[in-house]
Amino acid sequence: MSSPKTSRARPNKIEPAYRLAHERYASLGVDVDAALAALAKIPISLHCWQGDDVGGFESLGSALGGGLAVTGNHPGKARTPDELRADLEKALSLIPGQHRLNLHAMYGEFGGKRVDRDEIDLAHFKNWIDWAKSEGLGLDFNPTCFAHPKAADGFTLSHRDKDIRQFWVEHCRRSREIGAAMGKALSTPCVTNLWIPDGFKDTPADRYAPRERLASSLDEVFKKPLPAKHNLDAVEPKLFGIGAESCTVGSHEFYLGYAITRRKLLCLDAGHFHPTESIADKISSVLLYVPEILLHVSRGVRWDSDHVVTFNDDLQAIAREVIATGHARRVHLGLDYFDASINRIAAWVIGARNLLRALLVALLEPPGIRAAELAGDNTARLALQEEARALPFGAVWDYYCESKGVPVGEAWLAEVKGYEKNVLSKRG
Repeated sequence: MSSPKTSRARPNKIEPAYRLAHERYASLGVDVDAALAALAKIPISLHCWQGDDVGGFESLGSALGGGLAVTGNHPGKARTPDELRADLEKALSLIPGQHRLNLHAMYGEFGGKRVDRDEIDLAHFKNWIDWAKSEGLGLDFNPTCFAHPKAADGFTLSHRDKDIRQFWVEHCRRSREIGAAMGKALSTPCVTNLWIPDGFKDTPADRYAPRERLASSLDEVFKKPLPAKHNLDAVEPKLFGIGAESCTVGSHEFYLGYAITRRKLLCLDAGHFHPTESIADKISSVLLYVPEILLHVSRGVRWDSDHVVTFNDDLQAIAREVIATGHARRVHLGLDYFDASINRIAAWVIGARNLLRALLVALLEPPGIRAAELAGDNTARLALQEEARALPFGAVWDYYCESKGVPVGEAWLAEVKGYEKNVLSKRG
């Protein structure tokens, strides 16, 4: 168990800079204190698979597959659940706020035994629940419908073979039960998100039948009602993947229709659409028709390559839409990328801090921008939007980090480097 975040050496001029920023924002009608209080209530769900390159802890001997690929060979990846938890503790100690962990089913602890996906149960995740409780974290969950012999041909819940479909239905059904048990044990709803890789590399002769089978399988998976206070079901679409370039069965249109008609959460992954398409514009539209949404915040470069989230325009647009809708409580935020070319803990920290920083910028947006729009003054709206880019949000961010007992600025990097030298380098 990690020690709680404690105050580190106080950087020079943090508070004076913050006071000046506070005054500047106040002059524009921005309540900085309220913005910081709101930010502290927004959890980010860190993805466990960044820590070990989507390896998991099964003994099934299957390659990753499913159109997923991890590049790089930076030393020190987690090899055991305990190592992964230790790495997560280090990352979380460098990220301001109280957050969550997103687990895949392949990260259960199976005691070296071969436990197939349709046999998993809560006992395999007891240590994760106990750890999350000790750390004050919520847990989210995902069935793992890839890296398995029964997914080797690229099809799972939409497979032509009924027995294979039933295998994956049972896996997903058990995953929901596990997610609900996690939510109950931790007194915070678990978002159980379902994504499958099913699709065709070349042009299919029939697109309707696989989608019909998928809808039927999903209905079977979700047949048993589970309390929303324990479990929230989400479904995740994708434009295409490696090996599924011509047709993805679970497309955006398919899952949008499914989520609306079955009242499920829709997961929007920033890397699952066209490379020039942002999910920011989709948020307000989807919130009109589904109860809640899940955002997988990633950075696609030319394809769904899941790069570490940077503080770019796309990220800021996503964060702004989350806040601007006025329905941030209906949006669940999680990271989703895997980069083995850099220190894996740094990848978590960079992505999470960037997402939080983008949310802070959105929370600090001067109300005059919206007022100008309501008045029909588009000139003032554009002018104020551009002027807002130069506002001193960095001073507010530094103060927030300091107030939460995490390093300010780049100071966190020294801690990661020290951990790499003293811990990661010894893993071989």
